Amino acid sequence: MATSVSYPGVYIEELSSAVRTITAVTTSVTAFVGATRRGPIDEAVTITSFADFERQYGGLDTKSLLSYAVQQFFLAGGSVAVVVRVAKGAEPASKDIAAGGEPKALTVTSRDASDWGNGLRVAIDPGTTDDTFGLRVLDASGAVLERYRNLSMSPDAPRFVEAVVNESSYIDVKATGEAVPDFSGTVSAPVDTLPDLAGKKLTAAVGGVEPVEITLYTASDTKPASLTALGLLLERRLRAASPDRAFTRADVDVAGKRLQVLAGTAGATMTLTGEVANALGLTTAHATAYALEDGDDGDPPTDAEFRGSEADKTGMQALREVPDVNLLCLPDLAGQDYAGDAIGVIATAVELCEDKRMLLIVDSPPEWTTIEQARTGLPAYDAVRSDHAALYFPHITMTDPLTGRLRRFPPSGAIAGLMARTDAERGVWKAPAGTDVRLTGVRSMSVRMSDAENGLLNPLGVNCLRSFPIVGPVVWGARTLLGADALASEWKYVPVRRLAFMLEESLYRGLKWVVFEPNDEPLWGQIRLNVGAFLHTLFTQGAFQGTASREAYFVKCDKDTTTQDDINRGIVNVIVGFAPLKPAEFVVVKIEQMAGRIEV
Repeated sequence: MATSVSYPGVYIEELSSAVRTITAVTTSVTAFVGATRRGPIDEAVTITSFADFERQYGGLDTKSLLSYAVQQFFLAGGSVAVVVRVAKGAEPASKDIAAGGEPKALTVTSRDASDWGNGLRVAIDPGTTDDTFGLRVLDASGAVLERYRNLSMSPDAPRFVEAVVNESSYIDVKATGEAVPDFSGTVSAPVDTLPDLAGKKLTAAVGGVEPVEITLYTASDTKPASLTALGLLLERRLRAASPDRAFTRADVDVAGKRLQVLAGTAGATMTLTGEVANALGLTTAHATAYALEDGDDGDPPTDAEFRGSEADKTGMQALREVPDVNLLCLPDLAGQDYAGDAIGVIATAVELCEDKRMLLIVDSPPEWTTIEQARTGLPAYDAVRSDHAALYFPHITMTDPLTGRLRRFPPSGAIAGLMARTDAERGVWKAPAGTDVRLTGVRSMSVRMSDAENGLLNPLGVNCLRSFPIVGPVVWGARTLLGADALASEWKYVPVRRLAFMLEESLYRGLKWVVFEPNDEPLWGQIRLNVGAFLHTLFTQGAFQGTASREAYFVKCDKDTTTQDDINRGIVNVIVGFAPLKPAEFVVVKIEQMAGRIEV
């Protein structure tokens, strides 16, 4: 904007440099779609460590190859993953909690649909007032996972139970009335004045445990001076009364003016009778905690669950809502128990990858246990040959952390992690293969092969996994499924295809500012400047062939690329060319003898 001058002097104007920096997008964010122990269904969740996966999806599960693939991904060098859990017929666990005469005042449901929810417990504690209460979420051992205080059943209250608890990571609640739900354990009436309990008896009974009778204190003992002191005394007497865990781990808590007595065994009910119970109002007993029930894992996911619905964004289609995903793994398709149409699911995944500029890492089938089986089974993949997919063979053998035994796994998770590590250390233009990128944690391959046997599969577009002395297990191929020699594709190699993905997505995002700008030479010049600067940065990092920039890339955006007819239709054409680095797949060393000199 021109400066409005009014007085004699010096005026400063800041001019735009016309440089809009284009930043390279991520290249190794990996999506995993499949079955997990628990977690949200048909929802794409980003995680940055295996610890995140353990918290949200329950960690390793022998029935979930995806869980092992995620662990292998982070072990091999991956840093960011997106997980989509798919399940068929899974049901959450739930529990209806009564309130006095009402059979259902509060319905508690596990956040995740699986039998994992059956291990959750919910305890209801007295609040500071008669119309409030507390809620604890516990695991099967009784450990507290979450705690909420001073909740209300009134929708108008600031701490309405649904509004507060439904932010939980473990449960959802539904209030069906305004009555406070029954407290867990045995809760006293409000105690305004401590009664004289000297010499009075209390009988405590828990299930099949032998009942015990205790005396809190005698006339010669010091009388408790507060409700808290009385609660501590009662807790000590109960814990010393019996060697059974229900007593030795019993708790007596003070909530406002009430005492809450809880048995030491989760789900147990401690019944109190006698003079002390009557004096304190400890007459109504409930379970220490309410166990959620009827959670179900359902059946293993089928083709339909994997494919999902593009309209509803379920299954793998949930990834359409995620902007940054570069690799896709479907390890459960390569499991021994998968009975669906794996090729059909892969076809859907390839279509998704083509729409999202992703690479699908395809695991070879588990029945490929010999080179010959791989060769005879490969024609089934002709229908899904694409430059957006790469096939890896064979499976890898690793120690199963759950059993301590060796087990075969699909390699996709480890391959994705290796790609992430290579991208970080060398760049996306470096082939994720070779002796400098070992497969971390891999003990062996399920199929051993010689160079000659490797030579039977490599020309067909199969990336083989090998193990060499000293070097160890490595990836020994870097071709896409369209990389068979017979297809003569320009997208033969994985690093070339992935570099193009990065360039396309970076330019797509980096040129958004161009939309609605005046379509003439000043704009074209800015485009050439910005795109050229981006490509030159990559060139200096070693992303392209050539010793000079003119040999490595070009950017054209002028009146030759954008005609007047294009301008009239609102189009600006930018042509970008680059000379990719292709891997040295075959190293040929020619040796000849030097004939001795003959002097005449």
